[in-house]
Amino acid sequence: MPRPGQVKPVTDARLSDRIAIGLLTRTFPPELVDRVIADSGRTGQRDRLLPPRVVMYLVLAMCLFTGQGYEEVARLLTEGLSWAARWTRPWRVPTTAAISRARVKLGTEPLKALFEQVARPLAEPSTRGSWYRHWRVLAIDGTTFDVPDTAENAERFGRPGSGRSAARGDRAAFPQVRVVAVAECGTHAITAATLGPITKAEATLAKGLFSALGEGELLIADRGFAGLPLWRAASAGGADLLWRVRANIVLPVRQELPDGSYLSEIVATADYYRRRDPVTVRVVEYTLDDPGRPAQAAPYRLITTILDHRKAPAKELAVLYCQRWEIETALDELKTHQRGPGQVLRSRSPDGVEQEIWGHLLVHYAIRFLMHTAATEQRLDPDRLSFTRTLRLARRQTSAQAGFSP
Repeated sequence: MPRPGQVKPVTDARLSDRIAIGLLTRTFPPELVDRVIADSGRTGQRDRLLPPRVVMYLVLAMCLFTGQGYEEVARLLTEGLSWAARWTRPWRVPTTAAISRARVKLGTEPLKALFEQVARPLAEPSTRGSWYRHWRVLAIDGTTFDVPDTAENAERFGRPGSGRSAARGDRAAFPQVRVVAVAECGTHAITAATLGPITKAEATLAKGLFSALGEGELLIADRGFAGLPLWRAASAGGADLLWRVRANIVLPVRQELPDGSYLSEIVATADYYRRRDPVTVRVVEYTLDDPGRPAQAAPYRLITTILDHRKAPAKELAVLYCQRWEIETALDELKTHQRGPGQVLRSRSPDGVEQEIWGHLLVHYAIRFLMHTAATEQRLDPDRLSFTRTLRLARRQTSAQAGFSP
């Protein structure tokens, strides 16, 4: 209700246009959301109960408040709006069926397009833990999401098969979606992602992520990505690479370097013996002297595009490779803390599953954006802040700010 002495004028504006969703509207302003929706051809009528912009924010809020039903999420965004009677067209909480139909009409493209427009590296030159010398440090890795066991999801995404269960003809409990992502190691911000069926390997999906890489960036990857075609694709834009390779790959010594590394070459699998059209790489080999680890049968081997040992000494690169675990942490934040441990995505259709995953990626980026902003203001390393506590803060902020006209 209005404060004493304040007059609330009647207006033709819709209440749904005034919904504030805290962190989400700060990271994804309504103007940007409207533009993405228009570019995707999903613009709806202004007087509908669930116009596309509201549906976009509902999908994001659904990924923020995992485990809550559609109607409960809508209530969290609108509770406390006791002054709604002043609106000529008051907005009421839509039914679950109405929200489901609106999600289908919205589709996947607007969420994916919004992520591609917004998701950028966050680290500034002063951001701690985000740089190695002049390089911005990134890492690539993959993960999977369990999705509801429907015939459509199983046909689109497939089921994982492994070992004895596959030999017996057993099937996994749920279909799975594979997601491959690039993250900024210092901020844990996921800056690029792609998804596909579980039947596609991480290396296959990764091909679509390298176009955004450029000079001044250093991409770390584990041995699952090593291969000449991916190596060329990832370095084509000028980015430098630091990838681990399997112990059985032949890397002939072409030139030994003063820091203990050496120059070698990699070739395509088909040219393994003839070694045609090779690409020169620098190899760093090392072992870990850790009593808590089992003895290594072979040393770790890294290959890099940085051929000059003076620009990146071998010992520094061996230490730097440990930063690859930062993307493991980012994916754990996304799956375990934000989505919830062991939870299955809620969408029963393939398009809904993809829409939901893009929503989760957007929410994770929004939280990491908030954490980076707070860390920058306090001159802290973003790793010093707790993702879980920030997630709880974002949820409280969302439901609290939704009760007031922004």
